[in-house]
Amino acid sequence: MPDEQRLLELIATSRQWTLAAVTRAGYPHLTNVLYVWDSEERIARVSTTADRVKARLLRHDPHAALHVAGQHFWSYAVGECDAEMSEVARTAGDAVCQELLAMARSIRGDVDEAESFKRMVDEQRLVVRLRLRRLYGVTLDEPPGR
Repeated sequence: MPDEQRLLELIATSRQWTLAAVTRAGYPHLTNVLYVWDSEERIARVSTTADRVKARLLRHDPHAALHVAGQHFWSYAVGECDAEMSEVARTAGDAVCQELLAMARSIRGDVDEAESFKRMVDEQRLVVRLRLRRLYGVTLDEPPGR
């Protein structure tokens, strides 16, 4: 069993995950996402729009899994999560816009606040908060056979 701390470090040092949501037919829907990890709350935050498939699926069934790749094929972490959706950004500077702005700055650095708020409202952006419930994976330093 891999050390949970090493799995959490893998999650914390990446920004790119594959998100798996459950379709109404029971199959996984996979999509690549950028995320911001909150180590204290053990929550991954993802920005999306209200009309995207992942948002609709997670509204219907809040169970999700996140897969983050390590340095090689035999190094990865999977987090099983419960999803919570924020409200849609309605007015420039509202609480959702502020949360999205903090995420954007974490990922891209300095961003134009007024321009970002306008885009968030126009695109009907929201925050998907994925609370980690179970963690597993492999954290081999070298691939097998080396």
